Amino acid sequence: MTDARRIILHVDMDAFFAAVEFLRRPELRGKPLIVGGNGNPYSRGVVSTASYEARQFGVHSAMPLRVALRKCPHGVFLPVDMRAYAAYSRRIMDILREVTPLVEPLSLDEAFLDVTGRTDDPRALAEQIRDRIRADTGGLTASIGIGPNKLLAKIASGLRKPDAVTEISAEDAPRILHDLPATILWGIGPKTAARLEHDLRVRTVGELCAVTLEALQDLLGRHHGAYLYRICRGQDDSPVVTEWEPKSISRETTYQYDTSRREAIARTVAGLAGHVVRDLRGEGMRAKTVTVKIRYRDFKTHTRALTMPEATDDAARIREVAVSLLDRFALDRPVRLVGVRVSGFVPGPEAAESALSDPETGRLPL
Repeated sequence: MTDARRIILHVDMDAFFAAVEFLRRPELRGKPLIVGGNGNPYSRGVVSTASYEARQFGVHSAMPLRVALRKCPHGVFLPVDMRAYAAYSRRIMDILREVTPLVEPLSLDEAFLDVTGRTDDPRALAEQIRDRIRADTGGLTASIGIGPNKLLAKIASGLRKPDAVTEISAEDAPRILHDLPATILWGIGPKTAARLEHDLRVRTVGELCAVTLEALQDLLGRHHGAYLYRICRGQDDSPVVTEWEPKSISRETTYQYDTSRREAIARTVAGLAGHVVRDLRGEGMRAKTVTVKIRYRDFKTHTRALTMPEATDDAARIREVAVSLLDRFALDRPVRLVGVRVSGFVPGPEAAESALSDPETGRLPL
């Protein structure tokens, strides 16, 4: 059972990338704004964020930019400026950590807070957080969900977006969740949703609650079935995690035009490896396993990996391994996407100095 005494907040910034761009370009306010890729809707890339004006045309995140252009031909397209968004995100996370040290960032624009130990009213606290974010960022708005666990807090934050505070109590959860689509629950993606609908005629949370534990386990397996049986009833005992170690670090890129030229692909792999090493050093880690991913024109995707005898953050070594893995691919048809990933981490003994050095040269900046 969920501990009803817990108080969890889920802070979710409203259309974050687009909202930051509106702050930087006030003349665009009120226009359908689409942020994604390099900002060219005729190039390959996907929507990262669409303003609420653009969403009225059916534009949503992860949609190809070319599709977004067809749906919203008068939209304003801008490139992703991750550095600017990260700067605003740091301000927001600093505000949240002033409320409680128990903050679990999920991405640049959302986080969980465990405020169980505070004595003030949760709704009043949520309003204070929203007011502070708006004041300190020059006008950014947030939607905040309140619940006895992370699941209900996250669902609550999305019910009345944008710019709202919504609470789902343990007592009200069955009523509020009943008619919501089952896909609102964690662990129900498109494939699981399709199986639930096809085999059990389940589309809503209420319909899922009516299914027996045995039926769910027969369909989805013992662990997944038991998990869905709990969460459809609003039960979630996962803690707010304030510190975590990444299991892998990766970078990938999609070519504007497919290529079969090995030398071009090798240059891409080498460049991605350099970025990965920079991220690896920033985490103060070394890695043992290097993986290269290739996606062909027909969208078939293959990976090849090599585990080294010792973990390293040496750019030359990781780049060499990554490029050598290309010999394990046929490369017999045009390539659409290339990625490089490192995993198998161990802490680096000289993490601080390593993180400052240039991954191409190993030298510290002057």
